Amino acid sequence: MEEVAENISNLVIAAYKRISQHIHKTPLEYSDFLSSKNGSAYLKLENLQHTGSFKLRGALSFLTNLSNEERKKIVTASTGNHGMAVAYSLQKLGGNCKIYLPKGANESKVDKLKKLNAELIFHGIDSVESEFMAKKFANQENYIYLSPYNDNLVIAGQGTIGIELQEQLEKIDNLFVTIGGGGLISGVAGYLKSINPKLKVFGCLPENSPVMSESIKEGKIIEMEVKDTLSDGSSGGIEKDAITFNYCQTLIDEFILVTEDEIQQSIIDVFYNHKQVIEGAAGVAVASFQKIKTSISGNSVIIICGGNIHMPKFTSIICQN
Repeated sequence: MEEVAENISNLVIAAYKRISQHIHKTPLEYSDFLSSKNGSAYLKLENLQHTGSFKLRGALSFLTNLSNEERKKIVTASTGNHGMAVAYSLQKLGGNCKIYLPKGANESKVDKLKKLNAELIFHGIDSVESEFMAKKFANQENYIYLSPYNDNLVIAGQGTIGIELQEQLEKIDNLFVTIGGGGLISGVAGYLKSINPKLKVFGCLPENSPVMSESIKEGKIIEMEVKDTLSDGSSGGIEKDAITFNYCQTLIDEFILVTEDEIQQSIIDVFYNHKQVIEGAAGVAVASFQKIKTSISGNSVIIICGGNIHMPKFTSIICQN
């Protein structure tokens, strides 16, 4: 574990030097609502990042490592947040991109992508199918494929959250991170465990799409049917060659699965107690913390990975309460 964490940490530090001028150092907010006599809870508000999610960090880490000419031929695949991060980054750095999305992509995220003037191509019913087609296009047309998670530069960018957390909180005992492809948890856990190997890392997933946890249980990346979930940003399969699989195997101490009702309640709780609009994937991490908070102690950090929820959906959730 120490070697993996150290390797990730070195990449994270290099990434932060490249991207720090382009990102917002997001707040770490104490949660009186979530804290208890067992310990204190803090929310890392990446929903306040430019483009509304942590994904900007990984996109910038990858793109700042390319030449101006290389940035003119970028293709990626996304359920929304990663695509927005890539398009926004290329507006700032110069360049253009094509973005493959599954046909059922979040409407709100698609609308925001259109405003960023990216070329959108809809293919497949989930992220695995759109990723496959994007990589096929890159190979055929000599484009550079920018993976949402299966790349060390992207993972390093997401890990820069760890640098900020280290500066914002003296001691972190527990870390809660939602898992889709595993890029966010690999980067942040790798960096923070290089400093504190005793840090306990909780991988958080919706019961309707637990692909990474089930894969690690099987000892290999598996294909499985996933159900609809409020956590659209973390839903779907994992590439067969995903480097994040080994990182997650090494760095995650425990997996927690939550129901759709628990995700929805967490979205409500954060809105009423913190006045923050969060998306389903962020609700997964909050719900996971709430599920086990009485069995842990010390300082817990919950990464609020994004806030790009479809507003009619958000309104219906709040009004039901």
